[in-house]
Amino acid sequence: MARFQCNLISYVLQRTVDITVVVPSATIPESMSMQEKKPSHKIAENYPVLYLLHGYGNNHATWCSYTNIELYAEEHNIAVVMFSGENKFYRNVPGGDKYFEFIEKELLEFITNYFPISDAPEHTYIAGLSMGGYGALLHGLTHPERFAAIGSFSGAVMPATNPDGTPADPALDITSLAKKTLDAGTALPPLYIACGEKDFLYKANKAFTDMLTAHQTDVTWVTLPGYGHEWRFWDIQVEEFLKWIPRTDGYSSAGLRQI
Repeated sequence: MARFQCNLISYVLQRTVDITVVVPSATIPESMSMQEKKPSHKIAENYPVLYLLHGYGNNHATWCSYTNIELYAEEHNIAVVMFSGENKFYRNVPGGDKYFEFIEKELLEFITNYFPISDAPEHTYIAGLSMGGYGALLHGLTHPERFAAIGSFSGAVMPATNPDGTPADPALDITSLAKKTLDAGTALPPLYIACGEKDFLYKANKAFTDMLTAHQTDVTWVTLPGYGHEWRFWDIQVEEFLKWIPRTDGYSSAGLRQI
């Protein structure tokens, strides 16, 4: 496994953005001596990728600090991209940062040109926790054709508001956006929605999932007793999400790697 920490000069945001990229090993270092195949850093094909969004108050490094995401990436032969979205909910801020545009126009372009990572929608996934769950849904529901699956862990799916507390544009409200997309007959990729039973966002997530189910959407609802808005739950869920996602890439047939 290789972990890259870089500082991108963004042409959309007009400043630098911190990014962490985890790329699986071509061969497993711990078992090199036991392999018949000669160890190498040459990859067979570009890796599938999970764009993993952090929560409010976190940054590009927090997923690696509080979960085993690097181990899971290695085991599942998938690259993981994490970047600092500050507290902007991964959307354009009126008169300010254009984080929605940064993700849609620049981040994917940068990642798939600088790293051995696939740009194919069928090998591209997006997920996040809390604010990042909102961001994953916002981007996945706005451009469902770009992702093979969407994951939201304790997602902030309550009605969206502006910084002053007033209701936000309906296009930024996740439930309104989902209904609009579904009513238009747009096909959505499979969704994975998870929330702990003790989480203060449990009711909002359950209601959102029930709405999707009522619209006959391919949605998987996961909850666990005893968990609130916490990293132990998110560590469990990101691993389960990687087990759950539909895979058609060349690495999927190998199954779980024994690390």
